[in-house]
Formats: sequence, structure tokens, C-alpha cells
Amino acid sequence: MRFDAKEYLESKLSDIRKVLRPEESDKVLAACSGGVDSTVSAVLVARALGRPIRAVYIDDGLRRKGEPERVLSVLNELGLSAFIYDAKKDVLEALKGKIDAEEKRKAFRDAFYTVLGRIIREIGAEYLVQGTIAADIVETVGGIKTQHNVLEELGIADKYGFKLIEPIKDLYKPQVRILARELGLPAEICDRKPFPGPGLAIRIVGEVTWEKLELLRRVTEMVEEETSDIESFQSFAVLLDMKATGIRDGKRVYGYIVALRIVSSEDAMRAKFVEVPHGRLRRISTRIVSEVPEVSRVLYDITDKPPATIEFE
Repeated sequence: MRFDAKEYLESKLSDIRKVLRPEESDKVLAACSGGVDSTVSAVLVARALGRPIRAVYIDDGLRRKGEPERVLSVLNELGLSAFIYDAKKDVLEALKGKIDAEEKRKAFRDAFYTVLGRIIREIGAEYLVQGTIAADIVETVGGIKTQHNVLEELGIADKYGFKLIEPIKDLYKPQVRILARELGLPAEICDRKPFPGPGLAIRIVGEVTWEKLELLRRVTEMVEEETSDIESFQSFAVLLDMKATGIRDGKRVYGYIVALRIVSSEDAMRAKFVEVPHGRLRRISTRIVSEVPEVSRVLYDITDKPPATIEFE
């Protein structure tokens, strides 16, 4: 069935106005990552109220290089009253010692929303706007993996002290992108590749440490630069929880293993690995091991979803 973005937009604006009045705009806080889902959600609510709303970017230490500053600039350009909140200590402490992927996702969720609850109390807000979409709910409720932003369906929405507004929870990613264009959002938002809520924490297999995060940030920047012209749904690096022997300057080294993951997909429910030419893979591998001496080996993941998931954790 064809998605009518104009009709959906009019209906959704009407729905939001039934829940919130314009004079309540100062009681609203949007959690924004800079991705299309959270940005569309925040802009929808602001558009419905006819007034700017506050938007917070949680700097949890799990983002890509320079991302907090870039996102803040974009959100303010869209007319939101955006600010950054430093939660690195809270989140990294919550992840400390966690090895299992589900434990990490749940620890991140609890720390993330505890921080948001604190911010909401500090600024006197009552409502939290977030960009939960249908795929998040399907995977969480189905027990595949916990998406950090699914609260209501698990019966824990009241735990953190705010009321949830999730305007696009019935949409899948392709529909969200169409709606973003209907809202007039810039291409850098509409076409932005998905980046997971728990960020680099779920692209580090095993325990998350600041050393590993800094290393993966460097590798991620290289992979995104080297694959920017490859048509894909997502393209990223994963730091594995093992090391391998290598040779550098004629001497033995024992370095990290990095896996590359490049997939095509429509809605994240199914995905196929992209058959990248060997010459390109060789170039990426050579650059990583040359510029990041802590890495001794680079692998390429050729598994579809299913049986794998897109993210490793």
C-alpha cells in the first residue's frame, strides 16, 4: 500500500494537538541523535505546536568523532532549541564490566533514560519526544534484541518519570524518510544512514572501555570515508573481543581484529551483504592497519539478515 506522506502528516499533527497545547511547549523535551527518526519526531511536535521545543543531544561518549557538535548545529538550524548534555560518566559506568550484548543494551537503556529523567526534572518538563519506529518494537517485543527506545511495550515507560510521545512508532524507515522530505528536512537528515542508539557500544564485542571507543572512532571515520560512494543501508566497523598475531616492521605484534559490515536493506528487517570489489576491501584494510597500529587484522562479514542481524550486538 502506497504511503501518503501528506495525508499522514496532517493526521499526525492533529493527533499531537489532541495531546499537547501550544502553551505546553516548555513542558516538552525531545531526545535527538541527529538521525532521521528522532529529528522527524521533534520537528513534527514543534510543527504541531507552532512553537520551538527544546531538544537534547546526550553526549554519552559512544558517538562518532565530531558528532555532538555537528548534530547540535543541524538541530538549531531546524528551529529547535537544542543543547548537549554530558552523560559520559553515567553511561560508561553503567557499561563497566558488561560483556553480554543484551546486558549492554539494557544497561545503556537504563542509564540513558535515567539521565533523561534527570534532565526533565531539572528543566521542569513533563513530556519526552523520541523517535521510536516500528522496527524497534518488532525486534524488542519479539526478543531478537533490545532496542533502547522501546519502553511502553515492555511496561516500563513510567519508570523514569516522564510521559512519552512517540509520533512515528507506526512507521518503518522508508516511510520515515518520505515523511522527512514532506517536512522539508535537509538531505543530510533524510538520507542519513542509521546509527544505533547505543552507538559504538554495540560495535565493540565484549566489554566497552574508553581505549576501545577511541580506537573504534578512528577506524569508523576511515571506513565511512572509504565507503561513502558505495550504495548501502549501513557501512561500519566492528571491534572484536579478540586479538591476533601480526607483523609490523619485521616484528611480532598482537593486535585487535576489526570486522567490516556493509549491507543493503529497505527497512532493516532483512538485509544482504554488499559484494564490495576485493580491490576496495584491500584498500580499506591496508589503510586501517597502516594508520591504526593497534589493529593487526581486518575481516569482511558476508552474512545476510537473517540469519545474522545487521549489528553484531
